[in-house]
Amino acid sequence: MKIDDKLIQDLSKLAKLEFDEKSSIKMQEDLKKIIGFVDKLSEIDTSNIEPLIYLSEEKNVLREDEIGEMLSQTEALSNAPKKDSDYILVPKVIKK
Repeated sequence: MKIDDKLIQDLSKLAKLEFDEKSSIKMQEDLKKIIGFVDKLSEIDTSNIEPLIYLSEEKNVLREDEIGEMLSQTEALSNAPKKDSDYILVPKVIKK
């Protein structure tokens, strides 16, 4: 693969990044190192190695959902900093 200014410009356009001349040269060098590393990995014989599905053998320990003590609407509203008759008032986050 040829790594030149055009490739860096194309990749930066796709990634919506901008590079000055110095940074572009640094990116070319870094990309060459990355591709060299991947090429080195392709030399290794992996025919007898199973692909990884998960990175660790740990399993999630989940608990059953159980109904516990619940607050009444009145109790929940009593702790709210701002409230309307039946609702908790929160700041508006979406502008129309």
